[in-house]
Amino acid sequence: MTLSTPQIKDLKIKALHIRKGIIEGTYNAKSGHPGGSLSIVEVLTYLYFVKMNVDPKDPKKEDRDRFVLSKGHAAPALYATLAEKGFFPVEELKTLRKSNARLQGHPNMNYVPGVDMSTGSLGQGISAAAGMALGAKLSGKSYKVYTVLGDGEIEEGQVWEAAMFAAAKKLNNLVAFVDNNNLQIDGTVEEVNSPYPIPEKFAAFGWNVIEINGHDYQQIADVLENSDSSDKPTAVIMKTVKGLGVSYMENQVNWHGAAPKQPEYEIAMAELDKALAETEAE
Repeated sequence: MTLSTPQIKDLKIKALHIRKGIIEGTYNAKSGHPGGSLSIVEVLTYLYFVKMNVDPKDPKKEDRDRFVLSKGHAAPALYATLAEKGFFPVEELKTLRKSNARLQGHPNMNYVPGVDMSTGSLGQGISAAAGMALGAKLSGKSYKVYTVLGDGEIEEGQVWEAAMFAAAKKLNNLVAFVDNNNLQIDGTVEEVNSPYPIPEKFAAFGWNVIEINGHDYQQIADVLENSDSSDKPTAVIMKTVKGLGVSYMENQVNWHGAAPKQPEYEIAMAELDKALAETEAE
């Protein structure tokens, strides 16, 4: 599928609104994880606005595609995407992590429309996604399951148990995106507990493996088209930039789990508003 220039422009505009939502949420919460939320915006934008069969008016419809945010701490990105899609009001992003609010620090399927799985404990999301994919196979359903993992998350052994299970059960209806921004809470992934080489690991476990630029919409479109014809589960290793879109957050590990204060919030929103105006004028 070749994306047209207007399609890519529309996706870029939606992504900028989502990035603004991430900053709005974490600023108002005075906590959260903006860095790794900003690095997965493009893939979420493409999934929710092009690829996935989902309906904000019927969040639990039986034949919907499923999405599991395995790196659950990146909830601000998922919430901002769901709000942009119309699952709940954009204004609600300001309630992130507030007492008695729906939008808590990790996704909760019991309260937030559009969230298919509660996640947070790293490694459990891909395990749940594999179970959903098997459920679809056993019940003869055609929906697909998509999940996003962090490159630090795949240091968890449970991830590889799920990978082995998915290949053994031939879950070609499962696509796992690895957000390879090379930074986790304590530093680079090499410094903490190197998961490299990532593609070779998934290939050894029997997956269809593709490496892409995780911020390139055409590459995301191509890889998803490839996954539709694969007889194996697909692992997409995305090279990304942590904090992308906010200059002072880009490739800075200290923005893994820190919220912008007012001066930083104003700088971030000004940068995103400028990028939005320029994109709309293209």
